[in-house]
Amino acid sequence: MAFDSTIFFDQLFSEAYLRGALLSLSLAIASQIGAVIIGFGLALGKSSKFAVVRSLCTSYIWFFRAVPALLLLLLMWNGLPQLSPVFQKEWYSPFLAAFIGLALAEGAFMAEIIRSALMSVDDGQQLAARALGMTRGQVLFKVVLPQATRVALPPTGNEFIGMVKYTSLASVISLQELLTTAQMGVAVTFRYAEYYAAATVYYLVIVSVLMLLQNRVERRFTWTSTPTRRRFPALSRAGAAGSPKQTTTQEKVPA
Repeated sequence: MAFDSTIFFDQLFSEAYLRGALLSLSLAIASQIGAVIIGFGLALGKSSKFAVVRSLCTSYIWFFRAVPALLLLLLMWNGLPQLSPVFQKEWYSPFLAAFIGLALAEGAFMAEIIRSALMSVDDGQQLAARALGMTRGQVLFKVVLPQATRVALPPTGNEFIGMVKYTSLASVISLQELLTTAQMGVAVTFRYAEYYAAATVYYLVIVSVLMLLQNRVERRFTWTSTPTRRRFPALSRAGAAGSPKQTTTQEKVPA
C-alpha cells in the first residue's frame, strides 16, 4: 500500500488535529505548572529541620519516581472512581485525571531539580542577607530564588518538552488529544502511515518551537562575564575619550 499524500495533507491541516495538538499543549502546560509547584514544596520540605517532614517528602519522591506515568493515569481514571464516589461525577473528566497523574509524577522529578538549584546558591549570601535584616521569606524570594532559577531553567525546559510527549499517554483514558485523534482516524481507514505521520509533524513543530523558546529564555537568564567594552562599545569609547591621557615620557628634574 503506497503512501497517500492527499490523506496526509488533509489530516495535517484538519481541524481535528489542530484541536488535539492544542489540547496536548494545554495539558502539558497545566501539568508542568502543577509539577513545579509540587516540586518546590517538596524541595523545601527535604531541607526542613523536622525529620517527619523530610521523611514524607522523601517517600513521595521515591514512590512517584518508581511508578510509571501510564500506570498513574490508569489509577487516576479507573481507580479513583472506585475508591470514592466523589470522582464519579461529571466534573471528573479525562483531562483532569491526566492533569493530576502527570503533575504528581513530574513533581517528584522537579523536586530534585529545584532542590539542587537551591543548594547551588552559596550559604554565605543567605547569611549576609539575614545580617542585613531580611526575613527568611525575603532571603528565599529575593536572594536565593533569582539565582536558583538560572540553574533550574535548562533541566526544567527539558522536562517540559518531555511532558509534551508524555501527554500522548492520556490516549489510554480516552482524552481526545493528538495521538487519540490519529488513532481514531486509523481505526476507520486503517491508513497507519498517513495518520501517524501527520501526528509526528505536529509533535516535531511543537517541540521545535519550545526548544527555540527555551534557548532564548536561557540566554536571557544566563550570567555573563563579558567585558564592558564588548557589551557596550560606544560607552567604552566615550569613557576612553574622557579619561586623562597618561604621560609616557619621564619629566626631567631640574638640577
